[in-house]
Amino acid sequence: MPEATLHDGATIEVEVHGDGPALLLPVDPKPVEGPRADEMRRWGADPALGRSLIDGLSDAFRVVAFDYEKHVLATPKPGTLTPANIAADLLAVADAVGADRFAYYGYSWLALSGLQLAIRTGRLSALVMGGYPPLGGPYAQMLAVTMAAHARSIAREAGPVEPTTPASTTASTPASTTGPGATEGSGWDEPDWSSAEVTTTPDQTRQFVTLYEALRGFDDRAAQAAVGCPRLCFAGSADQIVYDERWGGVTVDIGGPLVRRRAELEALGWDVRVLDGLDHMGAMRSATVLPVLRPWLTARLLPSGGRQGQM
Repeated sequence: MPEATLHDGATIEVEVHGDGPALLLPVDPKPVEGPRADEMRRWGADPALGRSLIDGLSDAFRVVAFDYEKHVLATPKPGTLTPANIAADLLAVADAVGADRFAYYGYSWLALSGLQLAIRTGRLSALVMGGYPPLGGPYAQMLAVTMAAHARSIAREAGPVEPTTPASTTASTPASTTGPGATEGSGWDEPDWSSAEVTTTPDQTRQFVTLYEALRGFDDRAAQAAVGCPRLCFAGSADQIVYDERWGGVTVDIGGPLVRRRAELEALGWDVRVLDGLDHMGAMRSATVLPVLRPWLTARLLPSGGRQGQM
């Protein structure tokens, strides 16, 4: 199994499935099972998300799967998880499997990481951002949320806390994995996010503060000129999380920018999909993503799909 060496010298395992144009997927290739999977479902997460995406794409694409989120939680990078270093890590994964040109799909903070990658390299054949807007991104709001999460993780070390988030989520990542305030529209009975609490360590939460501090003042409108590959963004129309004062007292609006700035995004070269009624967790599920992702990638990367790819 290939391994990539990341910016801090740590290594990450990479799985490669299928043939065709290369597609980097920062997902867990192994389904979660047992009680932890039940807990993930209770919080709206898909225990087999990565495996389902791989299975749904690997007959047409060379899928390069690596669980970057799990890696940074297991090997925290409190002072170095910057946009530039994340982009370098993603390029290291591509290098490890010999992919000179590759497409990239990421969701939530891994989507904004894809945008940071796209403005730093000409190697992308296509970019797909799910669950984070290319324009009007909530960078300041996520800095407030991650700072609150970091403060709570420090306080947690001083004594026990009552409620906890599921093992599959972290209160230090964007709206797909943060604690309180999930909106309606996902199709299941949602738990009480307002009672959730972080279970991550200070180093784990600090690395996301580092990320959003580095993005303070990032001009995503000006950055568009540096994105030269075909690009798609999607989000649920109900993807908005309102955080109480314990979590920074901010609203993280993901779906709104796609709705309000759709014409601007399309004029800048983005294909835009707004998934009616879905919140952040609902729009992340493989049954929702694959019908959006696969036809779009096929049309842009496979000659038989109607448009010659850039591989």
